[in-house]
Amino acid sequence: MKLFDVYSLFDIEPVKGSGSYVYTADGEEYLDLYGGHAVISIGHSHPKYVKAVCDQVGQLAFYSNSVKNSLQEELAQRLGKASGYEDYSLFLCNSGAEANENAIKLASFTTGRKKILAFGKAFHGRTSGAVAATDNPKIQSPFNKTDNVTFVPLNDIEATIKELSTKEYAAVIIEGIQGVSGIHAPSSQFLKALEKECKATGTLLILDEIQSGYGRTGKFFAHQHAGVKPDIITSAKGIANGYPFAAVLISPDIEARKGMLGTTFGGNHLGCAAALAVLDVIESENLVQNAEETGKYLIEELKKIPEIEDVRGCGLMIGFEVKGLSGADLRKKLLFDHHIFTGGAGERTVRLLPALTLSKNQADIFLEALKKSLK
Repeated sequence: MKLFDVYSLFDIEPVKGSGSYVYTADGEEYLDLYGGHAVISIGHSHPKYVKAVCDQVGQLAFYSNSVKNSLQEELAQRLGKASGYEDYSLFLCNSGAEANENAIKLASFTTGRKKILAFGKAFHGRTSGAVAATDNPKIQSPFNKTDNVTFVPLNDIEATIKELSTKEYAAVIIEGIQGVSGIHAPSSQFLKALEKECKATGTLLILDEIQSGYGRTGKFFAHQHAGVKPDIITSAKGIANGYPFAAVLISPDIEARKGMLGTTFGGNHLGCAAALAVLDVIESENLVQNAEETGKYLIEELKKIPEIEDVRGCGLMIGFEVKGLSGADLRKKLLFDHHIFTGGAGERTVRLLPALTLSKNQADIFLEALKKSLK
């Protein structure tokens, strides 16, 4: 049996990681500024994380959600306090797509409506409902296409209000910052207007913080820069530093009826231990503040490089474009000439999603390599 062809692969295989570096079997060292697609939030093989996961494996890795799990209770308390959403309830699942699926379903259950409003270039996942709310025809099968999802341009409040005024929509789903599209953020003015219109029309506001959350932008969630409070928040990727884990944070105004949501693997003991270790490290090492400060430094220095024509993002969620050079070509130069992993989006954008532990010194290593690659 062979593997199904999914992605174009670089001919490099990391077998070990430490902090912001990964290593091949031959001992080649690579600076990781992509974090496995924003998943590695506290660095590779953090000792506190390794100990917590290993200890839990030795005790109980899994049992179903038909019994009490005190680790889930602890995680709910800790996550509520860290995020500022202590009065919300928590549903645990396995991936960002699954979190968004459950958020959409919950909104439909609550409002009795079936339509969803989403935004141009949005990406919410590859499962059925999530991909229907994703603005990319290439990944929508005929089965996924539905009249229940409408797309409007990001930051176009006039078009958004016009749609919501029909009062047909169960929810609006929006990313804290669009990642896959190339780091495009809703403005604070737009988010505030969107929140106001949702309340006026009885539409639930879902904030997809799968990629932009967990401290990445210098706030726990990206939407907190705008001072809005969504009805539902989805989180995954960096929540457990590589262990498949996700969460849905649900407003106290939404009734939790037994049987509406469910999962086999979600919130398992091992995942909870991993997620608790991530919160421990984020808090003890002030990683939200580090993401803000190191990200600000990176963005300021990138803007000084003459060949770079556009820099977008916040904290350690950054996209940039170079005059006359494709993102793929630049990423290859950085990877093979300087041993630096970066990400891409579209034809031109280079995407940086490093661990929140990234230091200024490591940022300087990248900046120097980038300048050499552009000469």
